[in-house]
Amino acid sequence: MCGRFVGYRGIAELKDVFPIDLVETEVSPNYNVAPTQNVLSIIRRDDLNVLAGLHWGLVPFWAKDSKIGYRMINARAETVSSKPAFRNAFKKRRCLILADGFYEWKGKAGKKHPMFITLPDENPFAFAGLWELWDKNGEAEKPLMSCTLLTTDASPSIEDIHNRMPVILKSAAYQRWLDQEETEVDLDNILDKMIHKDFSSRPVSKAVNSVKNNSPELIQER
Repeated sequence: MCGRFVGYRGIAELKDVFPIDLVETEVSPNYNVAPTQNVLSIIRRDDLNVLAGLHWGLVPFWAKDSKIGYRMINARAETVSSKPAFRNAFKKRRCLILADGFYEWKGKAGKKHPMFITLPDENPFAFAGLWELWDKNGEAEKPLMSCTLLTTDASPSIEDIHNRMPVILKSAAYQRWLDQEETEVDLDNILDKMIHKDFSSRPVSKAVNSVKNNSPELIQER
């Protein structure tokens, strides 16, 4: 499960790190990204890598109501190719969701403390994501572009915090993940061998528990 993350880089720095050909959304820092918000994502369209803002919480094209997205913020990598809500997007609509770190809560119920988790060098990275376009069978005034991020078993570096973690791709996998011609075997290989497993973590303020709080102080060690 991944329910909160952080992204604070400007567009110039993002272009240096990620394969972005076209920008179609505003870029601003967010230290408390939460479900239902728009998230910075790279999608493949017309042979271009497009940076777009996607609603976090995937709404399948066949859904009758967009509220289903509340339950679709994560997709398990182990079953994504077979689940009706995700299998079509897994085949043809994969995306990179850009971030600098994510939050997870450590401890027993009632005494959990937020932890901020990053790559050891604290460089920006990309979650493996899927996206969909939902138009309520042509009835929606404006089609909704939404996304979900994949999760997998936690690596030894953070398994004491939580038993699941988001799938964070290595940079060599970025273009392949976006490539619509990759086979399911190729994609399984990416999810198995081309993801980050080493992370750093630090305790941070419980202020992150409220989505109303959004400032650089949220990621400072406490």
